[in-house]
Amino acid sequence: MLRLKILASTVPLAIAAFLARGEFFVSTHPCIAAGDGPVQIAAFPWQAQSHVSFTDDPASATVRVQIVESAENADFTVIDDDDSNEPGVCKANAATRFVGITTSPASTDPVIYLSDSGEADYRIFVRSRSFTARNAAALIVGAHNAPPARMAAASL
Repeated sequence: MLRLKILASTVPLAIAAFLARGEFFVSTHPCIAAGDGPVQIAAFPWQAQSHVSFTDDPASATVRVQIVESAENADFTVIDDDDSNEPGVCKANAATRFVGITTSPASTDPVIYLSDSGEADYRIFVRSRSFTARNAAALIVGAHNAPPARMAAASL
C-alpha cells in the first residue's frame, strides 16, 4: 500500500517536471545565435519572454520582413544544407530567450508582414529543412528588443 502511495505522489511530480521543461520529447526548435545568447522559438506559449504575430495586411504591420532570392541581398540568412551543425551554438541555457508566435498579440508585440517585395525593415533568405520563412522572421524580429533600425534601408 505504501508503494502505491509513493507511486501515486511521484507521477504528478514527473508530469509537472516535463511541463516545466516545456516538452515531452527532445526535439529541435528553430534557433539563432544572437549577441547576448541564443534566441529560440518557444515550444509552448508560456515559455516565451516575447511574442510576435503575423498579418496579411501591410497597413497593420509594425515590422516588414521581405523574403529575398539570394543570400547576398539579405540581412539575415538561414542555410542548413549540410548536417554538420556548429556544436553548442543553440543549446538552451539560462541566457536563451524564447520567442512565441501568437495569433492575438498584445499592443506592444511586433506584428510582422512577410512579403516577397516592397519596403522592408529586414530582408531574409531561407533555405532550410528545419526553418520556415515565418520562423526566421519571428526570430530576427524577436532577437531585437527595440524597434528595428531599418536595416534594409541602411544597407542600400
